Amino acid sequence: MVFNSAQFLLFLPLAALGYFAVPQKARRPWLLLACYFFYFCWNPAHVPVLAFVTAVGYLGGRLLEGKPRKGVLATGTLLALAPLIGFKYLGFLTKSVLSVLAHLGVQIAPPAFDFLLPMGISFYTLQTVGYLVDTYRGEKAEHNLLDFALFVGFFPQMVSGPISRGNRLLPQLSAAKRPAFDDLQDGVLLLIWGYFLKIVVADRAALFVAAVYAPESEYEGWFYIVATLLFCLQLYGDFGGCSVMAMGTAKILGIDLIDNFNAPYFSQSIAEFWRRWHISLSTWFRDYLYIPLGGNRKGTLRKYLNVLVTFAVSGLWHGAQWNYMAWGLLNGLYQVIGAALMPLRTAVVRALHIDPKSRPHKLLRVVVTFVLFSSTMVFFRAYRLMDAVRIFISMLTVHNFEIFTDGSIFACGIDAFNFALLGIYVLVIFAADVCKYKRIKVRSVIEKQHWLCQAAVVVLGVLTVLLLGVYGPGFEASNFIYSQF
Repeated sequence: MVFNSAQFLLFLPLAALGYFAVPQKARRPWLLLACYFFYFCWNPAHVPVLAFVTAVGYLGGRLLEGKPRKGVLATGTLLALAPLIGFKYLGFLTKSVLSVLAHLGVQIAPPAFDFLLPMGISFYTLQTVGYLVDTYRGEKAEHNLLDFALFVGFFPQMVSGPISRGNRLLPQLSAAKRPAFDDLQDGVLLLIWGYFLKIVVADRAALFVAAVYAPESEYEGWFYIVATLLFCLQLYGDFGGCSVMAMGTAKILGIDLIDNFNAPYFSQSIAEFWRRWHISLSTWFRDYLYIPLGGNRKGTLRKYLNVLVTFAVSGLWHGAQWNYMAWGLLNGLYQVIGAALMPLRTAVVRALHIDPKSRPHKLLRVVVTFVLFSSTMVFFRAYRLMDAVRIFISMLTVHNFEIFTDGSIFACGIDAFNFALLGIYVLVIFAADVCKYKRIKVRSVIEKQHWLCQAAVVVLGVLTVLLLGVYGPGFEASNFIYSQF
């Protein structure tokens, strides 16, 4: 079950109505039942995995409370990570070792590992590990098993996060909730915006991206440049839409989740970009990997090494393939180069008498940052590392500008009309992000208007999703990109 499925549109109202209809003491058991039913609908065989990680986190937290022992923390962390390693990385590690042995002349044919990755395992595993570390550092452990099980398995954040912290989410789950119209209104507006980003924008851009990036594709040059730019739009709509839907779903239940995106494409450096994109993951790696490695406390070279290690691990978290590792390292390398060249860039700006706060200068930095980030997305989208290298070479060496005049660009899954629609959607997203960048909460503005105006916005939003969403014969709800991580 995913957010953009008919089953979810039936499940959510029933779960919310039941949550507020049952007696106060039964609400949390009802919600936990709904969470496990949501997970069961994805794959019943993976429910024990969720239960195991929950049990490890709960027992580990209780053991660590008041007795912060490194051995307990290490054991709890390893046990919590064990399912993730087994499902996601065992096959990758085996193939890598066998590849090295094959180059040495040793041929081994072990049984193949082809496990279906449990939904959300990377997210709830990191959430549990973060909880254990926080408890080790002095945070209060959760004594109520039911509340902790809700914390780990809270269904709105199960598909693609965000990764919540115990001290923020646990108190909300245990608090007495009453149905509130403001929460319902806010949640519905968030859901409509999330559906727009996913079904109208991301799934339309995905048609072109999937055609050009297909295995054994014969496209070259500017086809890949356009596809990569559209993939940046697709990923933002897909993952951003999922995060917004998670926020909206939780808000209907009276729970506030972290806003995972803060106008990332307005960033003026790669470092700033990662403070605005997938915020819950970026802060998780900062607090639980980068800082424990030494952060910036042990000299410049050590700081750069810590950045590279953190982003390499982040790359492998996204996928057990070398292209994801390269993607992470490239993002880290851009930050290292940016920090190393900062004195030179500052000197050049001063020598040329450029105002660093001027709009043209800021715009230039935004454009450069976007180009750098989009270049890394070749490794993220390609199926293999060598595919990414081949695509990069093609983008740099093949100058087939004629695709914009002979109409061939409109034969890759998206015609001229749908390209025009994407252009309009980009402007809509740009306007929304301008408001967010300036800290203007659009939902609050809408909610202050007359109720007829509010109703008109909701109706217009629903009609937009229904009429302009990507459907058609044989359509099935597309999985979110980050659900595979």
